Amino acid sequence: MSNSSKKTQKNNSKYTEDWVPVRDIVNGMIILDNKQKVAGLKIKPKNIFILDQNSQDRCIMGLKNFYNTIDFEFWLISTDRPVDMSSYLAKLQILYNDVQNQAIRKLISQDIQKANSFLENDVTDTEFYILFKDVDDSLIQKKLRNLITGLANCGLESEITSNSDMRVLLDSFLNGKASTDFRTVIS
Repeated sequence: MSNSSKKTQKNNSKYTEDWVPVRDIVNGMIILDNKQKVAGLKIKPKNIFILDQNSQDRCIMGLKNFYNTIDFEFWLISTDRPVDMSSYLAKLQILYNDVQNQAIRKLISQDIQKANSFLENDVTDTEFYILFKDVDDSLIQKKLRNLITGLANCGLESEITSNSDMRVLLDSFLNGKASTDFRTVIS
């Protein structure tokens, strides 16, 4: 099949994955059809507004300086991810069953009720990412190390994205945050 007929078939496809230039997700990176790799970090959220004013100012100034040192194209992305409360609820239930003190049992029961109310309201966590594209694996690793260090200097924790993180990001942008394990049909 010639390149032009492949391209025409790809453009006329009813499957999202056929027209998105994603070849694979490997080692926490999205591999594109042009062999570029999208890599990045997931940043642990931190509410700086519960800190004193000087700490807030230091963090904001650190972020300004950090962003100004990045000498390559990057994207700041935030996305919501559903919170899995089942493990937390199971631990609370075990704790409730093990405790004999009625005052403590009442507190645990209130926590269980609150966690159940979160389940009913589709609670989500907001996740933050810094992503970039590159072809060279050694440059990707160098950029990741520099980003981790820069964020740590601002008092923020981060980790290299996983395959799961990249799938969540793709699902968020391509499928309206609906997670899928099958071909998405475009109507």
